[in-house]
Amino acid sequence: MANVEIDKSSGFCFGVVTAIHKAEEELAKGGTLYCLGDIVHNSREVERLKAMGLITINHEEFSRLHHAKVLLRAHGEPPETYETARKNQIEIIDATCPVVLQLQKRIKQEYNRTDDPEKQIVIYGKSGHAEVLGLVGQTAGKAIVIESLEEAKQLDFNKSIRLYSQTTKSLHEFREIVEYIQAHIAPHLTFQYYDTICRQVANRIPNIREFAASHDLIFFVSGKKSSNGKMLFSECLKVNPNSHLIDNVEEIDPTLIAGTRSIGVCGATSTPKWLMEEIMQAIETKIG
Repeated sequence: MANVEIDKSSGFCFGVVTAIHKAEEELAKGGTLYCLGDIVHNSREVERLKAMGLITINHEEFSRLHHAKVLLRAHGEPPETYETARKNQIEIIDATCPVVLQLQKRIKQEYNRTDDPEKQIVIYGKSGHAEVLGLVGQTAGKAIVIESLEEAKQLDFNKSIRLYSQTTKSLHEFREIVEYIQAHIAPHLTFQYYDTICRQVANRIPNIREFAASHDLIFFVSGKKSSNGKMLFSECLKVNPNSHLIDNVEEIDPTLIAGTRSIGVCGATSTPKWLMEEIMQAIETKIG
């Protein structure tokens, strides 16, 4: 019979835990609570909170609200969101991750500096991602977003550069981008970079690699919209090609389980522990 194990280091990061706790506390008080965007990039957790009364809205719907209570998720928001809330007398329950909040402040301070008006503020991150939109918002939309080393090569190396990173990006690729810019920027210009990758996220890479390598079969549990999930799943695949991305019990392929001696279940920073436990129980039922 196969041994099934859940990765102890997988599951919500502290920023997501805080956001969900705040949502649950507010919902327990009664009344209507809105959330600006999915509270976490996991459809099952979003459904659980929806059943408790949490109403997910987009920015257009948010702009039409008045005298309401709205939760801001861990990803953070641009300044315009707070301005809209002030105008429309919306009560904000701010669950922005402290790491993201600190990064927003650093970028805003750099943008407001007038010592080098030609400098480029560059953010290594996923274009359009909620966190990145909040970061770009600190620069009145002027920051340049790059998603890869290849895009970094298109920067203007005849202007000074200030480089930051989305908190959940790959530390390895960030370092590659830093090395490339250092080697190509004009000698008389300045290049300053800030490793703003969350260590709670970055440290999961070696942990999840070790976990994935120790099992014959890996089920990586994550929402399809999670950029952190995509990154960590790719790390699993590097060390164990027999890794499979699923986001619910129905996606477990029983043919993969047959004859397998060791099965690992792990997930993203947006994957709830209860869902990984549900997956493990389903696997054990199929084995049994």
